[in-house]
Amino acid sequence: MKRAFDLIVSITCFTLFLPLIIITTILIKIKLGSPVIFKQQRPGLNDKPFVLYKFRSMTDERDENGDLLPDHIRLTQFGKLLRQLSLDELPQLLNVIKGEMSLVGPRPLMMEYLPLYTTEQARRHLVKPGITGWAQVNGRNAITWEEKFKMDVWYVDNRNFFLDMKILFLTVKKVLVSDGVSNMNHVTMPDFEGETQSKKPASYDH
Repeated sequence: MKRAFDLIVSITCFTLFLPLIIITTILIKIKLGSPVIFKQQRPGLNDKPFVLYKFRSMTDERDENGDLLPDHIRLTQFGKLLRQLSLDELPQLLNVIKGEMSLVGPRPLMMEYLPLYTTEQARRHLVKPGITGWAQVNGRNAITWEEKFKMDVWYVDNRNFFLDMKILFLTVKKVLVSDGVSNMNHVTMPDFEGETQSKKPASYDH
């Protein structure tokens, strides 16, 4: 039932948002250049890697040594607007259509975090990752890594159709009022370094 719901909603949304996706693609090409789509390998169901799609929201500016400049410099006002409106997440509808993600589930984090999870935290990968999740509608930027992972595991143990509908409703509400989009101290999520850092704020979700 969840897979059928994911397919129906994601295909419908992709079709309805196609003009917006095309316009966003053109604007990113003009303002940020190529590539328009940011691709990165993330862990999916049972830690199986997949390629996550997002609209690019940063420039490719580098220093004299060829290293990328800090995120807060590369994130332009246009990029901030993309994130504020959650437009950068639209390409993930393709991940849902392909069956790599669900509309609702724990957010897919970095591959290098896998060996850092506790046994309990690793249970977040017993379900498909989602475009939005229980942690995203319950603090997102203000909660700690520890709290985030507890919410992810709570979702794994309590997931059902009505909970998914509630999360989707709360997500739309947060997007419309631009609630919890970014953290005042970070433009991207600070790296998770294991249990010693689990009580630090999770901040912005990539």
